[in-house]
Amino acid sequence: MKSQEIYKIYESLPENLKKKIDDAIKRFNLNEEKKEKLILRVYEEYLKNLVEPNESIGILATQSVSEPATQATMRVYHLAGAVGLKITLGLPRLIELFDARKEISSPTMTIYLKEEYNNEEKAYELANSIIERKLEDLASLIINLSDFTIEVIPNKREDIEEIFEKLKEKTKVCEIEKERNKIVLTPKKEYEFKELRILRDRISKITIKGIRGIEAAVVSKEGDKWIIQTQGSNLKEILKHPWVDETLTYSNNPHEVKEVLGIEAARNLLLLEIYKTLQQQGLDVNVRFLSLVADTMCFSGDIMPIGRYGVAGRKASVLARAGFEETTKHLIEAGVKNLKDELKGPFENIMIGNIAKVGTGRVEITIKHGDNK
Repeated sequence: MKSQEIYKIYESLPENLKKKIDDAIKRFNLNEEKKEKLILRVYEEYLKNLVEPNESIGILATQSVSEPATQATMRVYHLAGAVGLKITLGLPRLIELFDARKEISSPTMTIYLKEEYNNEEKAYELANSIIERKLEDLASLIINLSDFTIEVIPNKREDIEEIFEKLKEKTKVCEIEKERNKIVLTPKKEYEFKELRILRDRISKITIKGIRGIEAAVVSKEGDKWIIQTQGSNLKEILKHPWVDETLTYSNNPHEVKEVLGIEAARNLLLLEIYKTLQQQGLDVNVRFLSLVADTMCFSGDIMPIGRYGVAGRKASVLARAGFEETTKHLIEAGVKNLKDELKGPFENIMIGNIAKVGTGRVEITIKHGDNK
């Protein structure tokens, strides 16, 4: 192992252990090689003693997260910036994270700029350029009943060229012609009036400017970095922008992060969002418990909810699954499939009156009868 890696290990240790290592190095006058061996040995023992043997860490994590969560505010929204970005906080945010919802109530992105573009002017320029503007925001769409065409009249005359090019690119069911102050769309087949109105409404939703899904953007400064916070999210597209720092930019939707950056990034985002939500409510939970929850939700390679269709519903124990929800369903399924319960976890042992195999309940003492010499 390289010295640089050993130094990182040393820095990750608690302060009291680092002090004892430093004292030992001075007292015994250790050279560089022996110093590194000492750090690795201490780190090895430290990892072994992070948790008491046979500790029920799952129950500890559940209690440590769930009990403070009951103190979280039921309904809280934070309005950020002049345009009022709605950001979900409190219990609703915790619920959507633990339920692993794909459609979250207020998707947002936090966008960082690369060093050479990290200034106020570029931040505002980028913020204005990424806000989605649909055709209905930039023009009026009128149905011409005399010849059954759709006329697009831009609000600003300078937008006519850009609208024309976008419609040519995204509309395949109409012939498109540009006149002096309007664009005329002629359907390639005959439409009834009702069908033509549906077509007009569909065309009006075409994105002309910006990035699809981004409704608003607010610029702010954190330390020496200019950041853009958005209402709405499209991480895949924003990371393609040459000004955006892809190493720092993120979305608050774990599923979107998983699709773009992978399950490890989604796991880190889950941990960050749960921790941040609890901290905003003034609730202090040891990050190790939150890390365990995030690991459990993501270990399969996908993001599983904590519930009957996720972590709780996939337990190996029949009794543990039956004790949570849908009791009859799990018991009938176990009977039909001839499933056995190995009674390894605390839940199922407590249910039938056994001593749970955790803590001191895990230890068995054997007495040898007969002559002890």
